[in-house]
Amino acid sequence: MVAVTDELREQYDVVVIGGGAAGLNGALMLARARRSVAVIDAGEPRNAPAEGVHGLLGREGMPPSQLLEIGRGEVRQYGGHVVDGAVTSAKANAEGFTVALADGREVKARKLLVTTGLADRLPEIPGLAEQWGRGVVHCPYCHGWEVRDQPIGIVATGPMSMHGALLFRQWTADLVVFTNERLALPPEEIEKLKARGTRIVDGAIERIESEDGRITGVRLASGEFVKRTVLATASRMEARAGFLKDLGLNAVEHPSGAGEHVPADPFGRTDVPGVWVAGNVTDLMAQVGAAAAAGAMAGAQINMELVNEDTDAAVAAYRAA
Repeated sequence: MVAVTDELREQYDVVVIGGGAAGLNGALMLARARRSVAVIDAGEPRNAPAEGVHGLLGREGMPPSQLLEIGRGEVRQYGGHVVDGAVTSAKANAEGFTVALADGREVKARKLLVTTGLADRLPEIPGLAEQWGRGVVHCPYCHGWEVRDQPIGIVATGPMSMHGALLFRQWTADLVVFTNERLALPPEEIEKLKARGTRIVDGAIERIESEDGRITGVRLASGEFVKRTVLATASRMEARAGFLKDLGLNAVEHPSGAGEHVPADPFGRTDVPGVWVAGNVTDLMAQVGAAAAAGAMAGAQINMELVNEDTDAAVAAYRAA
């Protein structure tokens, strides 16, 4: 399929930064509201390594790239633009905002919707990153069915790994928890795991071993080798928001301790007037459906704010006349 990108105009009602599910659904709502809208997408979707999207009614198992291609077409159907490019900065101006791209282009907008998602910072274990999204997974609701009944290993990164261990036991009876010197389990937690037939392996992990592109097991620093075909681990999730620093909008630590996000109210409104966020950039745990719904909500809220501004301007002109 040939990639299509629209020409970027100088001015829009709304510029959406990030072209995943949240950004495209937000743009769809705005375009259907007859707003001029451009989606600027760097082409770095978090779920690119995944074979399919799961838990999304009506699109179960669809490849992520296909879902985004459909979404792009739907935005364009209502006059929205979808533009390839990486945003490097956003600054306030008298009419709203100026957004700069890495290739030197600039675009102005009355409002911004930021849906740039997050970056996964994985444990620094040799052989782990190469299997991310295939043999190494993070979410049982996203991948559990596909790896059911296989020998699964939990690579601990901290206290929340216990939560992951209890969850993944739902999908397999052959489960090993590798504490990797990152998880100190109190007796009551050890009892829970053992009661469910889960093995606990202490000691540092030296590397993840694979053969023909598939995980074969975990090699410990002690030399012990534990056979596994699937590993589950929690990444540190960090919002892609560095380009917002000129607006005074920064990512902060998420209350869960799972990473950094851009705070917002339930509708996506940030502390900077005129800037909204949706999807994983603010909600680290959101799956595709939740991210898309948040984008739609933010799009509707932005349109209402624009309606109010247009009405105030019309009233002022009416009175002057």
